[in-house]
Amino acid sequence: MKRFLVLGTLIVTACSVVPETPDETLFPGDPGAPSQVTPVESMAIARQLATHPWRPFAGNILHGKDQSGILVNTPDISHEPDGPRKGWWTPGQVNEGIPYKWGGYDGPETFDAAIAIGNAAGDVSSPAKRAADNAAVSKHAAGLDCSGFVSKCLKLPSVHDTAKLPSVCEKLSNIADLRPGDLLNIPRRHVILCGGWANKERTWIHYYETGGGPQYWKPALKQAPLDKLLALGYQPLRYRGMARATLQPGQSAKEVLTRSVKATAISVPEPTVGEP
Repeated sequence: MKRFLVLGTLIVTACSVVPETPDETLFPGDPGAPSQVTPVESMAIARQLATHPWRPFAGNILHGKDQSGILVNTPDISHEPDGPRKGWWTPGQVNEGIPYKWGGYDGPETFDAAIAIGNAAGDVSSPAKRAADNAAVSKHAAGLDCSGFVSKCLKLPSVHDTAKLPSVCEKLSNIADLRPGDLLNIPRRHVILCGGWANKERTWIHYYETGGGPQYWKPALKQAPLDKLLALGYQPLRYRGMARATLQPGQSAKEVLTRSVKATAISVPEPTVGEP
């Protein structure tokens, strides 16, 4: 297989990822995969989605049925303020991060356009929405759900939900081989994006997610014990279109997240499966 050097990086926010150096040689992903992406690109996209600045207004709040009769609850600051899954964004102020939306697949451009015309900013998950599945997706709300977030980070041309993602991935047989850009997935439930090891013992990982605690409806970088994530039923996957380096036994993949980005990670010592 022909090898290539990945020299460019996707630039989003300053110092968001460690650039790949010229001496790091990556093998391209499966040419039959729906997209091609590098670990640096996936982490840069995740950072962009988690920090995207936007200014909503009162017209972007909805707690009731949309024009099509679908119940929508935006995760604004008035949503369940005393509950464990409270809302977070504030109208009239600049907020950071594209909010959670059941069935959402918006990047920054389409999200901003939807907000500008008065669409609802996000739509939280619920047992009723999960039961209704696609029938509960509002066309009058904008945002990202967990699989929409991961699909964007993998540069997939269309959203792949948690049941479909395994069809474009390979299952990892050795959890110690987990690398930035890999997935931890529970089919028909939840998915998170691995950001690399969080400690030298390789017992904690960094990961991006939306729809999971403690900030349920806001995308964020987090860190948690890997064994506790696996105990919840997560399956380790590697996207077939992900470029990768050849590692020797016991060797770790190149770090992608910078020290400054790692410092923003939310510690989750007792993780749970997101999205009720």
